[in-house]
Amino acid sequence: MQFVKAHAARIYALAVAVLALVAHYVPTLPSALILGVVAAALGAGEAVQRIAFPGTGEHRAAE
Repeated sequence: MQFVKAHAARIYALAVAVLALVAHYVPTLPSALILGVVAAALGAGEAVQRIAFPGTGEHRAAE
């Protein structure tokens, strides 16, 4: 778990890159499936941002 916390942004970037390659090279995948996974990836990006940069949420809330 410590490895994931230390490299969350890199793991996320790799996962999104693999997702893009799969979506491109497997044209038989349904569009709804791809859109659902993309939406989940965007939500995961928010979590990764909070793990990688923990002070940004509180800083913006205080402004």
